[in-house]
Amino acid sequence: MSELLIPRPAATVMMVRDADSGVEVLMLRRNLKSDFVGGAYVFPGGGVDASDATTTTEQLVAGLDDHAASTRLGLATGGLAYYVACLRELFEEAGLLIARGSDERPVHFADAAVAARFGAHRRRVNDGTASFLDVVTEEKLRLDLGALEYIAHWVTPEGPPRRYDTRFFVAVAPDAQLAGHDDGETIADTWIQPKVALAQQQRGELEMIFPTIRNLEAIAHCATADEVLDFARAQTSIPRIEPRIVNRDGRVDILMPGDAGFED
Repeated sequence: MSELLIPRPAATVMMVRDADSGVEVLMLRRNLKSDFVGGAYVFPGGGVDASDATTTTEQLVAGLDDHAASTRLGLATGGLAYYVACLRELFEEAGLLIARGSDERPVHFADAAVAARFGAHRRRVNDGTASFLDVVTEEKLRLDLGALEYIAHWVTPEGPPRRYDTRFFVAVAPDAQLAGHDDGETIADTWIQPKVALAQQQRGELEMIFPTIRNLEAIAHCATADEVLDFARAQTSIPRIEPRIVNRDGRVDILMPGDAGFED
């Protein structure tokens, strides 16, 4: 197998919040020019980088260490990087930061000056003049990894030119912070009920890839954000799901483990 086809470790997060109409999830639309699912609505996320696990990373996080994170993900080591990547991508793509200050209180941007300062931090991270962990260090923060609940594990099937080995998480949107797409990798953002998103996808109004659809289906029964977290916590064994793409008489089908013909 070529190096290009080896699935890259990745992490993504379903951010949820309570609204008058019920629980909503944050979805971002990928840039139409993207070479990976351009135009599709996805959750904030992306590949795990080497910078997500440095020798000092554990000093900048709270709630989990690498042993606990790796155990939860079913890995020998390296689990912490997935959690950090998840929060880094969330900040880069959506502008939300799940972290605590030196007073242990959650970070919020209710003050306009603070919001502007972190907006500048986000621009620095996205243009490469600062790393995400540089910002965490400068602001004397600790990433709140305990706010993330692991919910699913999907691997891109063989065939596409880009593959990911992705861990899915859920978290409640932080108070006094506003999500917003980055106008680079993502070009739109929306808070939407899972059932509404699924209905729009069925009508062809919202383009989504298979894992996104399945993870929305998994939480569609939840009435509140807390119920989503409780549902994730109840998943004691999370299977690795790698669908198969098959061509049957000119028709492309996606087979899941357990489907007829999957093992063939």
